[in-house]
Amino acid sequence: RHRHKEKWATTAPRIPSTRLALHHFDMNYSLHLSDLWPSVRAGLLCEQKYGALLNNFSVPEDVAQELELLNATDFVSKALQKAQQSQQETMTQAETSPPFHASISPRIKCYTFPRGDITRFHPARPDTLGLLGYYLMDAASLLPVLALNVQQDDIVLDLCAAPGGKTLALLQTGLCGHLAANDVSNSRTKRLYQILQSYVPKEVRETVSVTSYDGRNWMEVEGGTFHKVLVDVPCTTDRHSAMEEENNIFHKRRTKERQMLPMLQLQLLMAGILATKPGGEVVYSTCSLSPLQNECVIERAVEIAETQFNINIHVEDLSHFRTLFQDTFSFFSDCRLGELVLPHLTANFGPMYFCKLRRM
Repeated sequence: RHRHKEKWATTAPRIPSTRLALHHFDMNYSLHLSDLWPSVRAGLLCEQKYGALLNNFSVPEDVAQELELLNATDFVSKALQKAQQSQQETMTQAETSPPFHASISPRIKCYTFPRGDITRFHPARPDTLGLLGYYLMDAASLLPVLALNVQQDDIVLDLCAAPGGKTLALLQTGLCGHLAANDVSNSRTKRLYQILQSYVPKEVRETVSVTSYDGRNWMEVEGGTFHKVLVDVPCTTDRHSAMEEENNIFHKRRTKERQMLPMLQLQLLMAGILATKPGGEVVYSTCSLSPLQNECVIERAVEIAETQFNINIHVEDLSHFRTLFQDTFSFFSDCRLGELVLPHLTANFGPMYFCKLRRM
């Protein structure tokens, strides 16, 4: 009588990973974001907004004009102009505090449509050299790169570089003395190579070294050598998890992997800290709303750096980013450390968390 035991694993209806993700978000983010959660949830479930990162290596100057004719504006230069105007209005204050715009690279140009405008950008066209005029990405993804504030001839490490948007943005500054772009995944590293080939001329590509190491072991490869390190870690990619079944980390088979994410993120951030020279800077970023993957990882890393490595870490104040870019993005005002861009129906970028650390 026990011969035909029902196999629940095969007969029970499979709950979609997207529904599991949303249930998890509803349970956790409604507590973390309280009254803001319904509007953030609506943003997550609607079409994402993109920005067009202008490719400074591409020949035609008419690309920017074409984008402006579509009513898109460069949100970086717009913010810088606003900051300069407000500083001229309060000249006495400017004499005592450093200018906002001193920490932003004006060479990075990214066009976005106004709040509430959901126009899509056309795919970019190649120029006579075969280089594409712009790269479409979540404009909030540029904020960690802007926060890194690369200076002339800095040696820069992008520890989790694929698919390559932030690597490309770092190269747009024209300031990297050398850029090491690393990603543990061979298939994703191939995508990174494709991006570099499509956007960057050969002589600039030669200043980039692409590797496929496990970022957690970077100290064994090249410790204490970089001026700037970007640690854009694997995370629950909240927007993708809420919308797409494919490669969804909330799939039942990936439960353990998802639970281990904060540990992986901490190990990668520690590797990033140990890769910097004293006085160097690290920007940590995720595309998750989760404080367990954001502030908690920062707090633990600062603690471990001090107790285990005798390294003093200063968490930088990035609140001026909120002031600079509030016209383009919707920020969460209650982050304990770092800054968080919230999805919002009128400005549907993010989520994007970023926090800047200085190794003293």
